[in-house]
Formats: sequence, structure tokens, C-alpha cells
Amino acid sequence: MSDLVIRDLRVNVADKEILKGLTLTVEQGKVHALMGPNGSGKSTLAYTLMGHPNYEVTGGEVIFKDQNILELEPDQRSHLGVFLAFQYPVAIPGVSVANFLRSAVNAHRKAADPEYKGIPIPEFRTLLKEKMDKLKMDHSFAGRYLNDGFSGGEKKRAEILQMATLMPNMAILDETDSGLDIDALRNVAEGVEALRGPDFGALIITHYQRILNYVKPDVIHIMLDGRIAETGGPDLALKLEEHGYDWIREKHGEAAAA
Repeated sequence: MSDLVIRDLRVNVADKEILKGLTLTVEQGKVHALMGPNGSGKSTLAYTLMGHPNYEVTGGEVIFKDQNILELEPDQRSHLGVFLAFQYPVAIPGVSVANFLRSAVNAHRKAADPEYKGIPIPEFRTLLKEKMDKLKMDHSFAGRYLNDGFSGGEKKRAEILQMATLMPNMAILDETDSGLDIDALRNVAEGVEALRGPDFGALIITHYQRILNYVKPDVIHIMLDGRIAETGGPDLALKLEEHGYDWIREKHGEAAAA
């Protein structure tokens, strides 16, 4: 098993330090939730983990499968088994969901085997139908242009389908619940739950406890001012929902007062 181990991570954005020595371990085979108010650094962590060029790492390391992934290019991190579900997925008119996913599968397999010639179309169709059935998605979804004219819920379901097709070992879901109504939220959460297993770890980044009504986390972390301020079990989210972030700020004093 391969945990994602973040040690003393420091990151600047536009010359301002956002992550200030963050240390966190996300265990493979478990679902971790990361909660915190706006500006605490949650999305900065997500984009740093996947290698966004606007995020300058000034210290620390992130170890996954015995490698410091901060030294790898974004595509290499993906090939290693790390996946990011975006908060705001972009539309790609003219490229169908099926063609996009087939290209992604081929890229991953070719990275593992440079002689790989590409997944045969019949094999890919079988794979995609199997994943869509598991996520209770209509097969016609595969023929639509990626995120073009999609509702918020459909965009997030497309992200979950990508995740199911690529089967990463570690998934980071950046505010997947953002802008979703209850039905869409339930569909997305059911998709995440369908992928749970010993070879799949996830870090769900969220503002609110509501997605955790459907995706049951094993561990919850609360983030304030670029650091992990508190870690606990599922009951921690309920306490946060009841009392807000003020009790965390009071508990941790000036170190969390941002």
C-alpha cells in the first residue's frame, strides 16, 4: 500500500506564503476529508499536489510510492496514480467524453509500457460501459462533448467517471460538492463510494459537512492558516457544523487566527 505523505509543505502564491509547514498523511484504502474556511489553503494544497505552475514550493516534500512527487511533472504524477477532480472542470467542445477517456487510458498505459499500441476500441467500449454501469450512468453520456453544456452535477459526474476509468491509487477531490443540489451531490457521493477499496485512497476537500452525509470519511482534518489545526474521526465534522470554525481558532490561538 502507498500512503500520500506530506511533510512540512510550504507554498507561495504571488509571493505570499499560503501553506506554512503543512504536514498530513492520507492513507491508501481510506477516505480523508479536509475542511476549512475560505483562504485557509485547501485548494492551494490540491493544485500543489498536482504540480500547477503558479504554486511555488519553498519547502517540504510529498512522498508517494517512494518518490517525492514534487520533483515530477504533472503527467508523471498522474501516471504514478494521483488524480485531481477539479472544483471547476473545463469544457472541451468537439471532444467526446469517450474519446477523452480513451486518450487518457492510452497515455497511462503507454507511460507504463512505451511499446503499448493503444487499447482496442471494443475493449475500451466494454471497459467504459462497465464503469458507467457501476456509477449508474446512462451510456449516451459517453457521446457528449466533455463538459460542454453540462450542468454542475454532470460535470462532477464526468470527473468521477474519469476517476473510475483511470482507477488512481490516490484521488484528490477539490470541493466536488461546490454548487451541487442534493440530488447531484448524492449521485457524486455514490460514485465515490462505489470506488472505495484497499487500493484507493481519497482526500475530499470541502467547506461543508453535507457531502460527508453521503461519503463516510475515515479521518477528518481541519485546516486553518496554511496548516492542519485538528485531526479526528467523523464526529469532528458534526462538531464543526454545530460550532463553526471559531472554536478551532480559539483553541489554537494566534497560530490559527488568519
